[in-house]
Amino acid sequence: MPKNFFNKFSYPTNLWIHKNERRFLSFTVAAFLLAMFVTPHPQIGMWVGFIFAAYAAVANDSIQTLGTFIASNQDKKWWMLWIFIGGIFLITVGYSWFNFDGDVSHGRLMAKGFEKSPTNFHFLQIAAPIFLLILTRLRMPVSTTFILLTSFAAAPAAVGKVLAKSMSGYVLAFFMGFIIFMLISKWAKKKFVGDAKFAWTIVQWITSGTLWSVWLMQDAANIAVYLPRSMSFMQFMGFAGVVFVGLGLLLYFKGGRIQKIVTEKSVVTDVRFATIIDFIYCIILFYFKLYSQVPMSTTWVFIGLLGGREFAMALRNSGENSTATAVKLFIKDFFYALIGLIISIAIAIG
Repeated sequence: MPKNFFNKFSYPTNLWIHKNERRFLSFTVAAFLLAMFVTPHPQIGMWVGFIFAAYAAVANDSIQTLGTFIASNQDKKWWMLWIFIGGIFLITVGYSWFNFDGDVSHGRLMAKGFEKSPTNFHFLQIAAPIFLLILTRLRMPVSTTFILLTSFAAAPAAVGKVLAKSMSGYVLAFFMGFIIFMLISKWAKKKFVGDAKFAWTIVQWITSGTLWSVWLMQDAANIAVYLPRSMSFMQFMGFAGVVFVGLGLLLYFKGGRIQKIVTEKSVVTDVRFATIIDFIYCIILFYFKLYSQVPMSTTWVFIGLLGGREFAMALRNSGENSTATAVKLFIKDFFYALIGLIISIAIAIG
């Protein structure tokens, strides 16, 4: 009866929310209410905010480090990927916790403006990961650094440093992706035919594992920002356990909706191309890790790298997309990331 009523007045039937979307909407409303309830209680709020952030950040940022890995290993059992990826996570954050006096961010949260643990929260800080979940649901590759981390900056100068480092990373990644794939894309198209040899799978797992570890050194700060800068052993176990389980869910669902950002690009399911992307990305992140302790948006670096690569492959006629399609994908990814930046600034101001 209601559907016929809407059809009679020419309303689109997609006004009726799909069952899965209704569940997500219900979860979102419940999460906002919970965030509102725990905001006045810092000891509870920090863990609720952390759990929200861990889930949202892993879901959104999976495209950067694990996106090409998941896309090119769809034939593997999800639990095998979980043991590998989860094990590297535990080793990386465990090393930081042991060597940086309880800090799991490899010193990123010791940078000026972020060095103090939050003693109280405002609603938007707790709710920020929920906004990130909504944007991820819409397949927007937004920056978790800007949405989550900058709302805790003690001074505007700290936000400015994060923004400057992130933009320089975007430009560097774009030109590196463009130049390298302008040079190798034609050659790679001729050489990378048929099924890849098993050696390529080994090389990719080593490269992806290294990239994942280096990425964690940059972005673990985004979810640990809610917690004490120097964690006790039990606090560390809670932190590591939540993220480890979240990684299992991510790999079980093969990356979720945001994975389309990767799979719509040219030949990323080929393990050989995926390995090259991961290797370049790893080098860029490692350079910025050595450059300074200031946190940065790895999302912008990744989008820049994919954009430069896609342009180069289109110009060389060595990819699956035309130049027009490459431009369209570039503008769409940049626009979505810009939306995330605007929202994060609004949250930080709020």
